[in-house]
Amino acid sequence: MLQWLCATCAVTGEAEKSADAIRETNLMEAKKVLIIEDEKPISDIISYNLTKEGFETEAAYDGQEGLDKALKTNPDLVLLDIMLPTIDGFEICKRIRERSNVPIIILTAKEEEVDKVLGLELGADDYMTKPFGHRELIARVKANIRRRAMTDIVGRSEANIKEYGNITIDNNLFEARKNGELLELTLREFELLKYLAEREGKVYSREQLLEDVWEYEYYGDIRTVDVTVRRLREKLEDDSSDPGYILTKRGVGYYFNRPE
Repeated sequence: MLQWLCATCAVTGEAEKSADAIRETNLMEAKKVLIIEDEKPISDIISYNLTKEGFETEAAYDGQEGLDKALKTNPDLVLLDIMLPTIDGFEICKRIRERSNVPIIILTAKEEEVDKVLGLELGADDYMTKPFGHRELIARVKANIRRRAMTDIVGRSEANIKEYGNITIDNNLFEARKNGELLELTLREFELLKYLAEREGKVYSREQLLEDVWEYEYYGDIRTVDVTVRRLREKLEDDSSDPGYILTKRGVGYYFNRPE
């Protein structure tokens, strides 16, 4: 388990780039990442790599400790393992979401899609399957912190409501309604719906969506998009098996359609 993590500790040219990489924007300065991971060697190496990139880190080694720190220390992002003592990661994710919109990236050693779907449904922003590389982890941490910070700015400065047929998107409240009824969307689902609706009829590949909506520099697991689309369809469509809003262009990607 540690071999893949230890390999990421090697000093590379990119890890030693100038402060421009660390200070890519002011949004990245002095951001704190909470690592909830019961295997201390793994937690330590993740912390080491994040610290090299200019992040502050704090660690928790069981579920209860992690939940307490998440709610009391106000981290800018949570890296959350699933298999934890005392309280599992799914329950922690659920409880955090009841009180906070902090970005959550789930870390899982399981390949089962049901675990990934459950994590996203409970409000996680993303998941990463172990083993993962240092560069991908850093890219996703930065993307999620930057996206949440920009979301807060937009929420303060834009008070607009847009309608797409019977779908209403409130960019100030980050809410979407269908026929006037509130759709219970996660922030990621809302952002995906908003992005596609604003570009109605244009097809976007999974890679494009990861780059534009998730803001990932490295594509990683494109199934993240498929899982989010499926969950969005289940909440948006009358029949998710025969969608009318979020359509698939076979072999290309997804696009928004306004049913007549």
